[in-house]
Amino acid sequence: MGEPHRVGVVGAGWISGQYLDTLRDHPALAIAAVADLDAGRAASVAAGIAGCRALAVDDLLRDDSIGTILNLTIPAAHASVALGAIKNTKNVYGEKPLAGDMSSARAVLRRAAEVGVAVGCAPDTVLGTGVQTARASVDAGLIGRPLSAVAVMATPGHERWHHHPDFYYVPGGGPLLDMGPYYVTALVHLLGPIAAVTGAASRLRTTRAIGSGPRTGEQIPVSVDTHVTGVLHHVNGALSTITTSFDAVRTTAAPIEVHGETGSLAVPDPNLFAGEVRLFELGAPEWRTVPPSAGYADAGRGIGLIDMLTSPSPRASGTLAMHVLDAMTSLLRSAGEGRRIELTTTAERPGPVPLTPAAKWRS
Repeated sequence: MGEPHRVGVVGAGWISGQYLDTLRDHPALAIAAVADLDAGRAASVAAGIAGCRALAVDDLLRDDSIGTILNLTIPAAHASVALGAIKNTKNVYGEKPLAGDMSSARAVLRRAAEVGVAVGCAPDTVLGTGVQTARASVDAGLIGRPLSAVAVMATPGHERWHHHPDFYYVPGGGPLLDMGPYYVTALVHLLGPIAAVTGAASRLRTTRAIGSGPRTGEQIPVSVDTHVTGVLHHVNGALSTITTSFDAVRTTAAPIEVHGETGSLAVPDPNLFAGEVRLFELGAPEWRTVPPSAGYADAGRGIGLIDMLTSPSPRASGTLAMHVLDAMTSLLRSAGEGRRIELTTTAERPGPVPLTPAAKWRS
């Protein structure tokens, strides 16, 4: 196999722990360095990984021994850190969304192509057995010709549990850009790329109260829409209805349902790697469970980076992430302008993931 591919992590916040649980012992890569604006936090993370150093962000980006940057910063920093990695001739794999706006996303992919480095982006949850088994069911014709899908994400807002939720309520945040990548990416896997969108949005209130941690009770401003809904017009003619909300309390809706001429699929939460896929066939008396038949089994966050470094056709690609961002930002624009918006990007439907046991993808 040769030497492991050396990875530098920028951003040592809460989500980094989930990535490191997946990546730290994988033989194909080595976590060589960690950087964070909080130097103490970076040092604490690095101390738990053999051979890992805590560095300043700029020093990590310039380190010639590192081949790929894992960008786990807040959304507002995604593009700048990615461009810094690319400037230093490094691959970059980042948390979602790819960037806060399409101009920045295009700059990232353009510079990467000029330099000749790879760009990948979360979510990689869609590569697990949940969404991939649903996709395999669609591809196998279990629901006949797919006609539509419904996706619903409804919560009362992240400020109830997050100690520093400010970035969820400024441009680049909101329920669509925060949680929408999971749902829109899953819909592209299930039904293919999107041609146009039609949207509507609202804002329940202009401030939010932090519900936990040292800032409990503090009011923070809300400058983005907190309930977004719309229709995704897929290239193949299927229509997906999506709702993402920080204004709801609870829903009984399945995270995603896909409907075809001869059946319907209930798809598990695309923010998770696994979950029960259920099928209701035309004329059947009830729903039945579809056994896992595709996807990375027992996967965790970071499987997309492993896939990028080991697969000839990476599935969590920057091109797909930019198309998903185009769909989401166009949906917000449509809501503001009151008209259908044609997308300016497209992406190939990623290749399916064969059912891959953990013992195989971990080796």
